[in-house]
Amino acid sequence: MKTEKVVLWTIFLTFLKIGPVTFGGGYAMIPVIEREVVEKRKWLETRDIADIFAVAESIPGAIGINSATFIGYRVAGIRGALAVGLQHRRSLSS
Repeated sequence: MKTEKVVLWTIFLTFLKIGPVTFGGGYAMIPVIEREVVEKRKWLETRDIADIFAVAESIPGAIGINSATFIGYRVAGIRGALAVGLQHRRSLSS
């Protein structure tokens, strides 16, 4: 249980860090998200992240939050997706 909380906290902080420092909208976040998720954290492989970006772009909504939600789900299931969603909601209220 403690490990799951650490993973969820790490997901939350990772995407909290990406949002405010990426200027230019969702498409500008793609390389930053990829670097963080594939190279630094090693949560996913390059082919997986490419699929996530393709799906995130094809559904309504911002590609940044859509892809972050899918990544959260792939890494930690529903709770991972919710952790990203809470981060996004928190950044909107600031």
